[in-house]
Order: sequence, then structure tokens, then C-alpha cells
Amino acid sequence: MRDFRSDRVKAIPPSGIRKFFDIAQEMEDIISLGVGEPDYDTPWNVREAAIRSIEQGQTAYTSNSGLPELRSLISRYLFDRFGTDYSPKNEIMITTGASEALDIAIRSVVNPGDEVLVAEPAYIAYTSGVMLSGGIPVHVPCLEKDGFRLTPDALMEKITPKSKVLLCNFPNNPSGGVMSRDDYKAISDIIVDHDLLLISDEIYNELTYEGEPASAASVEGLRERTITINGFSKAFSMTGWRVGYLCAPEEICSAALKIHQYVMLSAPTGAQYAAIEALKNSWDSCKAMVNEYHVRRNLFVNSVNRAGLPCHMPKGAFYAFPSVKDTGLSDEVFAERLLKEHHVAVVPGSVFGPSGEGHLRCSYAVSRDDLLTAVARIEEFIGKL
Repeated sequence: MRDFRSDRVKAIPPSGIRKFFDIAQEMEDIISLGVGEPDYDTPWNVREAAIRSIEQGQTAYTSNSGLPELRSLISRYLFDRFGTDYSPKNEIMITTGASEALDIAIRSVVNPGDEVLVAEPAYIAYTSGVMLSGGIPVHVPCLEKDGFRLTPDALMEKITPKSKVLLCNFPNNPSGGVMSRDDYKAISDIIVDHDLLLISDEIYNELTYEGEPASAASVEGLRERTITINGFSKAFSMTGWRVGYLCAPEEICSAALKIHQYVMLSAPTGAQYAAIEALKNSWDSCKAMVNEYHVRRNLFVNSVNRAGLPCHMPKGAFYAFPSVKDTGLSDEVFAERLLKEHHVAVVPGSVFGPSGEGHLRCSYAVSRDDLLTAVARIEEFIGKL
């Protein structure tokens, strides 16, 4: 029988993250630093808003673009927080998580053969998403010496006549690197001069620990050529609710909406009502969570440095990215042995692209006790090498 799978599906690699989770699930006494979600419950008032919407029978489809009130609140939030002005009527759409927003953003603008510049290390879905659209991913390295920021020189080196889109994620998963407004300004002329479209995944924006979070579209010249992606998973601990949003100039937003209409129709209705409540009344919960992650960041990074793994201080998200280069082991071998011999699960940095090689992604969205125990086990492992 023939192989019915498409060539594009066969070309994309399986998730490098899933490999280690599958091993960990078969073991006991595991401390997992591989999680990619907050360890906080969704705030009570948000959960109650969803329950109330169900009790009131608000269970039908919403419009394809999402609830008008939610889009209006997002518009106001983006303007008040970043100074970006998106029309809730035709420049904002609600998606089933930021993951769907990313997928339809890529598919709405990429033709087969287009080169998509991917700032990396990058979350594994970015390269695969480009390949599934028929695009050609081109990795743009963001290096530790630059704080894992995207620099103008690195970007210029990878641009060719086929370059069409720049895809980036800041604060960054996996490195915790952050782009300030000045950093976006530094690459804005390059984006404009080479007529690029920017897809900016800002899902971790509220988890910024030093300075104010920045949005690419707030920089002069970038708003009209930027697709902004964000959502509620990280800031409000709503990963399972699957509510995200895409903001873009009307022409691009309407193109993304076409795909959304056919593949998803609308985001979950109860979850949209929950998101309304989150934007209205849950900022104190968000700030309390971020403050705790700030403490855990300092605790873990300082501890892992003392244990013998050099680690830059991440300025955002909830990941540390220590280097294992001095151990003589590759990041994959280090991660596999650490898991099997000392029961600590981390993700090898190489799964996030060439710039991640020699590093480990360690989430500090776990308890302080677990962080300290994990570091003690890491130190014990290093001592045996």
C-alpha cells in the first residue's frame, strides 16, 4: 500500500520536547523543568465567569472574529499598554489559542518557496509551521553574548531576495531573551527597506522582569507591516482555555479570518467570556504570579550558576537557558542522562534550533522546593562527570 502521508508532513521532524516527556512519564520521582505553562490555577473570578456563561446558556458559536466586547477590551489594552491602535472591528480576531493565531498568520501570507526568517532559538512550532505552509525557514541566530536578542547584523546576514517574512518571539521561549522598544527600532529600518512582514509572537510579554514590555507594532514604520500574536495562556494561567488573538492591518487580518472560518469557525465561547473577565479584573493575580516568577528566576539562575552551569539572567518568560558546553557532553546527552540517572527532566536546547545547541531549557514555573532539589541533583550529576 502506498504511503498516503503528504510530503510536507513527512518532512517535519517529531517534537524534540515530546521525546523527553514520554520517557519521564514512565519514571517515578521525576522533577520536571520541562513544563511550558504556569503552575498557577486560573484565577477564581475567571473560572466563575465561564461557569456563569454556561449557566446563562451562552454556548452557541460567536462571530468568526470573536465576541465584540472581548475585541474591544483587547484593543484598549494594547493601546493603554503599548500605544498600538488596532480597530476591534476589522483588525483584531480571537483565535483558539496563540498557536492557531501563529498557524493562520503564516498560512495567510506565505507562498511556496518564500523564505521566512526565524529568529532562533525558537519554539519548535515556528519552523514546522513555515514548512507546512510551503515556505522555507531560514534561521537567524540570536546569541547568548547579545542576551539572545535579535541584532541588526544577524538579520542583515540572512536576508535574500526571497525573504518575505520575519518571525520572532520575544520574550523568548526558550532563552528568556527580551527585545526592548529600542531593539525593535534598531531593526525597523531593515524590515522596511527590505519590504518584510513581521510576525511578532508576544505571548510572554506580561512576563517581563526588567523594564517595560515592548510590542513591535508600537515602533514607527512597523505597525502597518506587523502581525501581532498574543493570548491569555501565560499572563492569566489559562493554557487549557485556548484563547488567543491576532492583530494586523485589515487586509491581512481578513485573509487570516478566511482560514479561521474554514478550520476553526470560532474560539470556545465560554473561554471568551472568561477572557473578558481576565482583562477586566485579573491583573492583580497576573502581577502576583509574575512577582513570584521573578523570585524563582533569581533563585534558580543563581543556584545553577553556583552548581557549575553558566546561565545568563533571562529578562522574560519563565525559562532559564544554562549552558552545558563546559561539561563535554552535548545538550541532548546531558538531558537524557540527567533524566535517567538523576530524575530531572529538562529540554535540550538544540531542539529549538542551532543557536540553542549546548544549552538546556529549564522552566522555573515549578515550586521553589522543586527548583532547589533539581539544582542539587544537577550539581550531583555534574560532580560525577
